[in-house]
Amino acid sequence: PATVDGYRPLLDTSSQTPVIRWFVNSLLAGVANSVIVTATAALAAYALARLDFPGKRLIFGLIIATLFVPGFVFLIPNYLIVNSLGWLDTLWAVILPSAGGAFGVFFLRQFFSSLPMELEEAAEIDGANRWQTFFRIVLPLSKPGISTLLVLSFLTNYNDFLWPVFVLFSPGTLTLPAGLSILQGAFTINYPVVMAGAAIASVPAIVLFILAQRNIVEGVARSGLKG
Repeated sequence: PATVDGYRPLLDTSSQTPVIRWFVNSLLAGVANSVIVTATAALAAYALARLDFPGKRLIFGLIIATLFVPGFVFLIPNYLIVNSLGWLDTLWAVILPSAGGAFGVFFLRQFFSSLPMELEEAAEIDGANRWQTFFRIVLPLSKPGISTLLVLSFLTNYNDFLWPVFVLFSPGTLTLPAGLSILQGAFTINYPVVMAGAAIASVPAIVLFILAQRNIVEGVARSGLKG
């Protein structure tokens, strides 16, 4: 018979497994990280797509090259940096280190390059400077691409397991993927509780898909990426 017994231990805020706290931590970290990733990527991508400056091709090539470097290579350097900044066991440790990813720059550059140049030229003729053109013309037209990158960045950070395990230690600071691993004992696993935790973890992904599916499809299509 159907039962909700698996959810009761997860909702007990006085226990050593405060799943609701982990859930909130994951949401806060995912939202903050996705906003920073999108903001920095949009500025860099627009410069690479529309501005002419020496070394632009080389810089873009170096950014793309970092996509081929396995993520675990950066674990120790990032850990040392986070430790020196005093961010260990804080949410800053899972928000900022991945805030300058190359994928966002590549993704938005492809999207910005697909926009008609005539719109920006018309804005320039009307007296708009480069910043006004970017904020008033390019960003509103790039809503599908921006929305897609926000969702992808959020889900990447929200689902990350390896890095939070390295830098978060206290039960109150864990994110949901790292926290759920505590529910698995060395010799026994409480499957109802683990499955209940997985169900709670899936809620943001389902909600984001329902709300942003149209923008995601359009963003991926117009950026030229293929799955």
